Amino acid sequence: MGDEKFGKIEACVCRSVDRAEKARNRLYALSSLDRLSHLTFENFRAAGNPKAKDALTQLEKDSLEEASRICQEFSARLDGWVLLEGSYGCGKTHLAAAIANAAVERGVPTLFITVPDLLDSLRFAYNSPETTFEARFDDIRNAGLLVMDDFGTHNATGWAQEKLFQIVNYRYVNKLPTVVTTNLALDEIESRIRSRLQDSDLVRHVRIVTMDYRHPEETSNPGLSMLSLKDIKAMTFLSWSGREDEIGHDSVTVKSVERRNTGGFATKERIIEHEKVSAEHIKNLREMHDAAAGFADKPNGWLVLLGPSFCGKTHLAAAIGNYRAGMGGQVVMADVASLLDYFRATFRPNTEVHFDRRFYEIRTAPLLILDGLKESNANSNWAEDKLYQLLNFRYYDNLPTVITSALDPDAFAMNYPSLWNKLLDPTRCRILASEMPPFRRPAAKARKKKL
Repeated sequence: MGDEKFGKIEACVCRSVDRAEKARNRLYALSSLDRLSHLTFENFRAAGNPKAKDALTQLEKDSLEEASRICQEFSARLDGWVLLEGSYGCGKTHLAAAIANAAVERGVPTLFITVPDLLDSLRFAYNSPETTFEARFDDIRNAGLLVMDDFGTHNATGWAQEKLFQIVNYRYVNKLPTVVTTNLALDEIESRIRSRLQDSDLVRHVRIVTMDYRHPEETSNPGLSMLSLKDIKAMTFLSWSGREDEIGHDSVTVKSVERRNTGGFATKERIIEHEKVSAEHIKNLREMHDAAAGFADKPNGWLVLLGPSFCGKTHLAAAIGNYRAGMGGQVVMADVASLLDYFRATFRPNTEVHFDRRFYEIRTAPLLILDGLKESNANSNWAEDKLYQLLNFRYYDNLPTVITSALDPDAFAMNYPSLWNKLLDPTRCRILASEMPPFRRPAAKARKKKL
């Protein structure tokens, strides 16, 4: 009578194999694996989509190969957890399904299910004549291997959050093999679940960085990347011109000047100035080139390039980006105005990407190049706040950053005082200002080329 099993119903040992088989069948029936049985490690393409116009960078290939290796190691042992994080179409579901299919072949009771479907299966169990909610819930949390695909796409009601936490916590406490895939950054996941996913002793966190396999013509930041533009691609250190042959030539500059009349009303006028290219201009431009080349070789800290329009800032910034991308680095180069529009687009109805996700991707980019920081970018409180949050994070996380602006140092300090004070730290940032007149092709050369 003192036995812990006294008074409890227990199945006969001779039926254990049959019970295990039924449990496996129930889990497989709940899974989507019948439609995903073709996804294996053997047909996972770590080189990306062969139909893509541009080959993957070395960083993207390394990311996919590392993710595949970790998932195969996990599949062989089924020990601990794997968290696969990445954007749409990067290969998360393929790798998760490959793990599940390998486990099914070995007879492991496996449940592969998207989180919205998991929650629906629990809701339907309340009125199911075939099972009870308790039995369904127990099947899910005790599965030999649980793969939760698309975590974060569910409707985050209080009930849904609580059930997910109970499942995650049960498997965490009992250290049951689990795979989670998500498009979210960890910051966006509910705090109790996030805490468990951040346990490095149990969880292998794999972040996949690559383009969408289904839409290889798009970058990971569709509509934003300047490095995909034809003219920007051509801006390299090899195509750079030091403009020494322009010394003594006139350069025409069009400037906008604000004037106030006697009534105090401000009007803007355009004036045309003629300025000769001097040896001092060439010297400053060479210094800017050398600093950009050094930064491209070893990106560290921040580099700020100031100067009038068409003086060569964007060319040098693009040369840095093209060089690092060619070395396999992940680079985001964006015009500041386009970046702000890119963020605003997440607030449109039916958008597929949340603001938090896009903001996270940009602020954590291994190398960020912001081209064309203007006075007008600071006219909106929202825009000014987002730029400050973005750059403040990168400053304190010491992430390599390049900024170009047509503002002179005084105007920069007046429009972005907090940022300017950070940029004045010589241990973290190098500021180079040029007064080089805008580049203009000499008339004689232009005519000769036309002929």
